Amino acid sequence: MTLRRQVQFWLISLAVFCAFLYVFSGVLLPFVAGMAVAYLLDPVCDRLENLGMGRMWATLTILMGFILILVLFFILLLPVLGNQLALFLENFPDLVRRLQALLSEYFPANLANLAGLSPEDLQASMSNLIGQGAAFVGKLAQSIWSGGQALLSILSLFVITPVVAFYLLLDWDHMVERIDSWLPRDHLNEVRGLAREMDQAVAGFVRGQVSVCVILGAFYAISLALVGLNFGLLIGMAAGLVSFIPFVGAGLGFILSVGVAIVQFWPEWPWILVVGAVFAVGQFLEGNVLQPKLVGDSTGLHPVTLMFALFAFGYLFGFVGMLVAVPAAAMIGVLARFGLRQYLASPVYKGTGRSSSAIEE
Repeated sequence: MTLRRQVQFWLISLAVFCAFLYVFSGVLLPFVAGMAVAYLLDPVCDRLENLGMGRMWATLTILMGFILILVLFFILLLPVLGNQLALFLENFPDLVRRLQALLSEYFPANLANLAGLSPEDLQASMSNLIGQGAAFVGKLAQSIWSGGQALLSILSLFVITPVVAFYLLLDWDHMVERIDSWLPRDHLNEVRGLAREMDQAVAGFVRGQVSVCVILGAFYAISLALVGLNFGLLIGMAAGLVSFIPFVGAGLGFILSVGVAIVQFWPEWPWILVVGAVFAVGQFLEGNVLQPKLVGDSTGLHPVTLMFALFAFGYLFGFVGMLVAVPAAAMIGVLARFGLRQYLASPVYKGTGRSSSAIEE
């Protein structure tokens, strides 16, 4: 009965948490972002404390530095990115038409034969496919934008988030101690072990993946800008920032960059190959250097599981769900591995130790 009550308690707690996320998902974004910033910067604050700085001054120093970096980003890069985004959206239909014309001009027979269509039908099918793709991208962008707007206004994200991050970062150690005092005493060591494992999984991904996204975004943006690709800075930074979704960021960046490069550089195909090589090098660095060094196997999640968590939480809870998807999936993974270890060590798996003949007798 005690085990049953415990299971019921945790299931009810999970249901209440999910209901809370669903009901208040429209206003949670600045608070979730503030928690993420505090969690991201807490190790830096602890290091400054170890150097002799008080918690208050360490928190102020780190948060002011973080805000300064954001302000510089918005002053120096955001106007350029905004201008490129406006130009890209304005020229996107023309880019699609020119790309379609090039494909139809240089590869009409082969493409038509492969598709089993006439050149005219193939062109109509390509127009329809590209139009559907553009509509999907537009709906996705509108969904993300509306999810962000649901927090009353975009301005609240930049006003509330620093305040939330400041107070959480200031009281982080006290909050951890308070939560530790609430843990059930009979299972204290097991719960603490699970909490440490969850912290390692979430911290490894969040802190490591943020570093990977920033490094890849800078690499793609600078490389494409040096090549001279139109909208290279925008495409490169977007590909880097979306790279937390396995293969999606690099894939979208590669498709957009090569498409723009074909329209811009054709028939000078070496430049198109250079643009493709940028993403090949980026994928090599991500898979062989950045991910093993900065992230590793900390989450214990398969890429397919990670993508499912992002889409599932995003569908259920909107943009806020996408922010909590990876930490929640990592925690669920830790609990699932713990449950599997308990099962493998239990009599249910090992049996009672009696042979089948003894049972029959």
